[in-house]
Amino acid sequence: MNVGQVIFDILHVVAAVFIVGPMAILPMTAMRAIRAGATGQVRTLASSTNIFSLLSLLVVILGFGAMGFSDPKYHVTIASTWIWLSLVFYVIALGLTLFVVVPAMRRAADALDGEVAVEAEDPSAVGEAPAKTAGYGAIAGTSGIASLLLVVVVVLMVWKP
Repeated sequence: MNVGQVIFDILHVVAAVFIVGPMAILPMTAMRAIRAGATGQVRTLASSTNIFSLLSLLVVILGFGAMGFSDPKYHVTIASTWIWLSLVFYVIALGLTLFVVVPAMRRAADALDGEVAVEAEDPSAVGEAPAKTAGYGAIAGTSGIASLLLVVVVVLMVWKP
């Protein structure tokens, strides 16, 4: 194992943990914030999820670097089943997160803004827990699917069938 491979392997794994981890977990935190009616927190979590999702492309780039430095005796290429399957599952998870989860989180924050305005006008509504917004199910279901896809990617990276 050469120094380049070690460096790229370490960077790839560290980036996966500290970038892809939050990409998967932040939507679940947003669901709690939605239930609590914390509009600002939901907006911040939507923005953070978007940023971490885009940054996760760095994990792919570092993975290609690790692949480029790998020992030729292992025959690791883009045609290796575990690599191309991992890429497919990652791209699906990324697409679901960027195009379904993040917009649903933003819509949920907008809906909570509407509830706050209604609560301010109706004194009897003060202190009541806000209702689940229309985007809650989309966030829960889609982020769950994206997380499962990311778990499959981890399994493929370790198992290497």
